[in-house]
Amino acid sequence: MRVPVLSRKLTLEDPTRASDGSGGHVETWQGLGEIWAEIQSLTGRSKVQGGVDLSLQRYRITVRATPVGSASRPRPDQRFREGARLFLIHAVAEADGAGRYLICFVQEEISA
Repeated sequence: MRVPVLSRKLTLEDPTRASDGSGGHVETWQGLGEIWAEIQSLTGRSKVQGGVDLSLQRYRITVRATPVGSASRPRPDQRFREGARLFLIHAVAEADGAGRYLICFVQEEISA
């Protein structure tokens, strides 16, 4: 395995639910900290959802591994933020046998 170039600073965010005061809830995102990463483009496609054209781009984001159970270890229900860009995490796997890096398979949605 080649050593990844962790040159992009991302914020790891976790979804939280808050009461909306009417018996329901509102989902908000809480920043857990910054992580240095390498981002590699994979596949992309477009689709129409609710009358809006969406561009769906998949990426492989590589980060340093952290112990299982650590708050800074990415999970599939979380997302990365880079400025206004949002990357929803779909899966996380160890990148190498030594467990030094994690690969996060993510998707970015952009309204066209």
